[in-house]
Amino acid sequence: MLANIDILVQAPVFLVDLIVNGILIGAIFALAAYGMALVWGVMNIINIVQGELVMLGGFITLMVVNTLGIHPLYGVPIPAVVLYFIGWAMYHIVIHRVVDKDMFISILATFGLSILIAQLTNELFGSDVQTVDAKLQTLLFMDGMVAVSMIKLIAFVLALVTGLVLYLFLKKSRLGQAIRATAQDARAARILGIDTDKVYAATYGINAALCGAAGSLVVMAWTIHPYVGLPYTVRSFMVVIVAGLGNLPGVIIAGLGLGAAENLAGFILGAEFQIAFVFSLMVVILVWRSWRLKKQRKYLS
Repeated sequence: MLANIDILVQAPVFLVDLIVNGILIGAIFALAAYGMALVWGVMNIINIVQGELVMLGGFITLMVVNTLGIHPLYGVPIPAVVLYFIGWAMYHIVIHRVVDKDMFISILATFGLSILIAQLTNELFGSDVQTVDAKLQTLLFMDGMVAVSMIKLIAFVLALVTGLVLYLFLKKSRLGQAIRATAQDARAARILGIDTDKVYAATYGINAALCGAAGSLVVMAWTIHPYVGLPYTVRSFMVVIVAGLGNLPGVIIAGLGLGAAENLAGFILGAEFQIAFVFSLMVVILVWRSWRLKKQRKYLS
């Protein structure tokens, strides 16, 4: 570990490379976290199946590319649309039963769904690690010492554009306004004539669509397999915890920061400890947030 830190001190250009690529990676984390923030804020559900929806998006992209032979980037909307309807169906089969229930019940229900989806995916696609070659070039900077993959750059731009579109959708469209009203007070929204059940179904479908788009980018930038979902769930959870509910700009910033921190930790600690760093960071963030809440309550009392 000390040797790796010494490399970064002696050659700061490596540090630049790690941070730049980490920020680009974090954009995909932010894309998946948009949906978790939406579901948590509107439905008061912590969606443990978030990572499995990302993984499904990757496998659908893989299947589309292998079947239709189109360029992977043209296939990004397909898993988004397919996952929207899968999310809509999941809501009507399972999720609607745990809305307005204790949050622990929703955690158990979505955790069960994550196990089911992982096992079904393993049966359908096998347990091998899969990837899709987007056939895009790598950009070189600083005399070739900083390498930026075009797919990561495209993912970064798509994440920012998606965040802007989602913000405008929630602000301007009738469904978006209904979602915001339901998030503020579901009972009052019902009194005003809003069908909150349809709003919840659409919200969960939008979340799944965002995960599908994120998974499509993941399978082009890295690899996927049926059990890759949990780290993406944890990353999305951490981003939302740091950013706060309803704070889309905060989600973007937190996602980019997490990507940079994880990439840097992977170099310093070793790639085998990178996921361990993510889980350890989650524990630290939860302890910190708990301490802050206790301090605020003590101050108010």
